[in-house]
Amino acid sequence: MSGHSKWANIRFRKAAQDAKRGKIFTKLIREITTAARMGGGDESSNPRLRSAVVAALAQNMTRDTIKRAIERGVGGGEGTDLETIVYEGYGVGGVAVMVECMTDNRNRTASEVRHAFTKFGGNLGSSGSVNYLFTKKGVVSFIPDESGNMALDEEKAMDIALEAGADDVVTNEDGSIDVYTSPEAFPAVVDAFNDNNIKPDNAQVTMTPSTEADLDADTAVKFMRMIDALEDLDDVQEVYHNASIPDDVNLD
Repeated sequence: MSGHSKWANIRFRKAAQDAKRGKIFTKLIREITTAARMGGGDESSNPRLRSAVVAALAQNMTRDTIKRAIERGVGGGEGTDLETIVYEGYGVGGVAVMVECMTDNRNRTASEVRHAFTKFGGNLGSSGSVNYLFTKKGVVSFIPDESGNMALDEEKAMDIALEAGADDVVTNEDGSIDVYTSPEAFPAVVDAFNDNNIKPDNAQVTMTPSTEADLDADTAVKFMRMIDALEDLDDVQEVYHNASIPDDVNLD
């Protein structure tokens, strides 16, 4: 199956930048701790925790770090008063945006998120204003190396993924492969690839858009500055959007 997944490619590039800044580990640890606090420290009986651990392992987080985060969540203490809030709105060019936050101060977080939107020409909407455009899915992704080589081809990806309960396998125009799953099947699909000694380049439960908003180069740069501002906020865990970014736009 063929597809075009610019939003996924943007996510890869952003994830690489976040990893270099060390931010992605902070967010993953916060999610693991919160998941353990809410549902217990047993991965087998806590789907949210299991998904968080799988995402952390995909980013090469060590088991010791994960274990400490789980113990902190189960044991209480710092971070026990965090709550999850999702803000919805639009960026320039009519791009739909969802911002998932963990916070101990709703007023502070709302103010910071609103400022990031308005500074770059966006605006916050009411609850439900854009979430109908997104579906929660697991995405397990494989991207070509610098030489254009892949760890697997589409046929092998389909054999492994569909046997493990995945919903779809998409080969993108740049040669990358995205495997889509339900949130429930996500851990089993990742495990299936790992059991075949094939490590995903990225694996996470995310919100995938049903439609894309095409942006020209100038609008795309302004929009991504808003995304950068949102992701730089301490309370922000994830930012989802449906922007289609031109391939020649430099986001570095």
